Amino acid sequence: MSKVKKKPTRLPGGLSQEEIVIEKVIYFSGWIFLIALLLLLSAFFLFDSILDLIELELNASTFTLIIFTGTNSAISFALATRIKKNRDQKKKLFVDWLMGEFILCIIAIFVIAAYQW
Repeated sequence: MSKVKKKPTRLPGGLSQEEIVIEKVIYFSGWIFLIALLLLLSAFFLFDSILDLIELELNASTFTLIIFTGTNSAISFALATRIKKNRDQKKKLFVDWLMGEFILCIIAIFVIAAYQW
């Protein structure tokens, strides 16, 4: 094996390809959470209010899912914006984001478990 480490490729703006990919992944996760939230809310509105096909209830697990996807979307977009403004603190912000997502997921699981119990 070669003992020479591969240097990351730098783009003209001083960013490596990996840094750009990380920012795009964070934005993509924000959009995925936002699309999931909009699909859930539009299904409630379309099937229950407009078409009257089925009776959908807003129970605790559905409400938690709405809060969870909306919060995660906002956190992802906020992180991507903070990283774009503070590139020198990127690693610290990313680790804080991962810890925040983990804590938010654990809290959501415990809230649903406590309600179901």
